[in-house]
Amino acid sequence: MGSTDSLTSRPSTPKPSNDLSHGVPKDWKFWCIIFSLALSVLLTAIEFTSIGAALPTITRSLKGEQFIWVGSAYALGSTALAPLCGGLSQIIGRRPIMLSALFLFALGSTICGAASTMNMLIAGRAVQGLGAGATTSSMQIMLSDLVTLRERGTFSGLMALSWAIGGGVGPVVGGSLAQSGNWRWLFYLNPPICAFNAIMVLLFLRLKTPPATLREKLSKMDIVGNLLVTVSTTSVVIGLTWGGVQYPWLSGRVLLPLVIGLLGLIVFIIYEIYFCKPPVVPIVLRMDWTGASGYIQNFLMAVILATLSYWFAVFFEACKDKSPTGAGVDIFGLSYSISLIAIMAGIAVKKTGNYSIPMYIGWMLIIIGAGLLTTLRADSSLAKSVGFQVVIGGGVGIVYVATLFPILASIPVTQTAPAMALYVFSRNFGYIWGVTAGGAIIQNELKRNLPASFLAQFPQGVEIGFETIPVIPSLEQPLKDAVRDTFGNALKVVWQLVLGVAIVGSLCSIGMKQLQLHTKIDEDWGREDMLVDHGWSYSSSTLTQQTENMKEALSA
Repeated sequence: MGSTDSLTSRPSTPKPSNDLSHGVPKDWKFWCIIFSLALSVLLTAIEFTSIGAALPTITRSLKGEQFIWVGSAYALGSTALAPLCGGLSQIIGRRPIMLSALFLFALGSTICGAASTMNMLIAGRAVQGLGAGATTSSMQIMLSDLVTLRERGTFSGLMALSWAIGGGVGPVVGGSLAQSGNWRWLFYLNPPICAFNAIMVLLFLRLKTPPATLREKLSKMDIVGNLLVTVSTTSVVIGLTWGGVQYPWLSGRVLLPLVIGLLGLIVFIIYEIYFCKPPVVPIVLRMDWTGASGYIQNFLMAVILATLSYWFAVFFEACKDKSPTGAGVDIFGLSYSISLIAIMAGIAVKKTGNYSIPMYIGWMLIIIGAGLLTTLRADSSLAKSVGFQVVIGGGVGIVYVATLFPILASIPVTQTAPAMALYVFSRNFGYIWGVTAGGAIIQNELKRNLPASFLAQFPQGVEIGFETIPVIPSLEQPLKDAVRDTFGNALKVVWQLVLGVAIVGSLCSIGMKQLQLHTKIDEDWGREDMLVDHGWSYSSSTLTQQTENMKEALSA
């Protein structure tokens, strides 16, 4: 009788190494999975960025006033499910979560396309956001199942490229459809793409799920923590969206939801640290500034990215008489500088294993770029506006990729799923602040500074920012220049906000340690078909159980 070790090998078939220092094998199925994940990122990026260029036309078509909620509802929905996705993916597996996310996104898109009122559009955007948040969380978790942290930078760069392509194409697509009067197709095109992506997921996305009873899996769910963070986030968004637009900032209807929301987030953190087992926040991060700073920097970067992506088109439409399509083209400098620099930063981290220096450089570029943006005026040259985009976009691209590393380097690979769910939550929560704060600033500045003769043309009141933009090219001088200058000055305040956030982000990077990057993936996850293709399971627990079963059979 052979030794026990012989029971775990297959002499007739070459056994692949169980060294996972390069993740799972990079065969054609692996690249099909990566393509599917990148397609999901592309879809959500197009949706997030296209609405800005099309929103003036949509607002006029639906005769709506609550236009800020079109962006806020999407950002809120994408944030609400993000923390929950980590636990759910551990219970029912990665693929069902991704398929459900695609269904929600397609459903929300259908509602938006059929919207007859602004409230219906906002509701559809919220459902879209739920799908987008779950998609992004699932993508980050599954990417961690497939590649090691050391090589993650390259693949994060590829995802950033997908985001940038979507971010570049989105405003052009949104502007073109709006300009031709076909803005509803901005939403109707999404369901067929979701269906194609779902087919890709069904065919190729086969990832392992460790065996456990439903009770064991449910015991790992942090229901209270997820409920706290969702309700608190919603309350904060309500306060931000109403502040200075529907109600004064110091009114109870603004302060109450803001205070409740922020206190709720504090309670969430205390609950996670002292009472929750297991927590949404990985236990190591409770004591480690490096990991915690990664989350904070990720949040602040997202505030900047959302502000730039959502509001830069306003500068070209309001101050430069650009059509929605033209405005989309003019922010290519931002979109593609983010993607190209992100890929380069990811490759640099893979080769050097160093993430702290790129992050310092990234924040410096963002500070310089934001400072340059504050000098933009309505009559500034196109060369300046595009060149400044490249500077700040390069910094955002670096930080976009690099914030992942201090987080995951601080924890064991077995805690990746909840850590990545919280990572996506912090990023999406930042998007909320960028969209709502930028919109509130613009509205408040326009309310105070637009010429009275111009405001008299819009009796509906304060929320007129987007509805006024299509009227600007037809105005007579000197009113035309006065309105342009007002928009330019309003955006200057937005860029000052970006500058302040960038300074805080750079300060948060101080004291961050340079940790060694993991060179293996979690053995209990990864590609399910590897056992079929190679006759080998990467799960040590599964292999041990199989060996024990064979021992018992031989003894009997």
